[in-house]
Amino acid sequence: MRAATSALLISSLALGLGLAGCKDKTPQSSTELGNGGSVVSGSAGPKGAQGADASLVKCDSPVATLALAENPDGYTMSSHYQLPASPVPLIKLLAQQSGCFRVVDRAAGLRNTMQESQLKEAGIVRADSTVHKGKGYEAQYTIIPSLTFSEQEAGRGIAGVIASIPVLRDIAGLAGLLEQVKLKEAQVALLLTDNETTEQLAAATGSARTTDLGLGGLLVTKLGGGAGLGWSNTNEGKVIAAAFLDAHNKLVVQVRELQAKTLPPAVATRK
Repeated sequence: MRAATSALLISSLALGLGLAGCKDKTPQSSTELGNGGSVVSGSAGPKGAQGADASLVKCDSPVATLALAENPDGYTMSSHYQLPASPVPLIKLLAQQSGCFRVVDRAAGLRNTMQESQLKEAGIVRADSTVHKGKGYEAQYTIIPSLTFSEQEAGRGIAGVIASIPVLRDIAGLAGLLEQVKLKEAQVALLLTDNETTEQLAAATGSARTTDLGLGGLLVTKLGGGAGLGWSNTNEGKVIAAAFLDAHNKLVVQVRELQAKTLPPAVATRK
């Protein structure tokens, strides 16, 4: 496996050198809606999962209502990039797109509901407001995510391989390019708890690894194969998102074996 990875990196390095002189030097700028982002994308709602990654594992029907809780120990991220404070919004989207859960909000959405109720009681909001006490849905399950992100240099290992191949060793500038090779890796976990019994019903880990060759150009990743040109730096956020997709897919395999709980009425939709 290590030899195959090294061979892929070497091929990518050589290809990057060949393409370096073919790039259009004319500055160009454009905005393309829907492009970019990570493997966690699209939407979820009454029309089902829209634009979800093809690898997302799904359920035929929901098994329970679900709340996403922040990890009480926080998240460890070693990075010079400005990453979001919490991965929970990504996991909420995955959980809803999978069709395995009906997601209830226990964060900002809940606080706003409580605020509207207080405004009604204070006489500020109309008396026949649709916000009433006792209409909220319970969270039957809770998912708690954990995240450990690490970044390390991988150029030294590749240098030894290149040095043993005379043709590649003698290419001008190749040794300097090795210093730009970086290995970025994300490891995460998802824990599923039954709120009625407090039993941890399932747990799953996920991981993703991305090798940034730094050639103004080429990216090789375990999720997606060789990517296109234009990546001068690997975005750690994308690696983390891929790791959570991996963990969620493994968790769904376990969730599929659970008997569905009695669910509250579904929201009304247009016929």
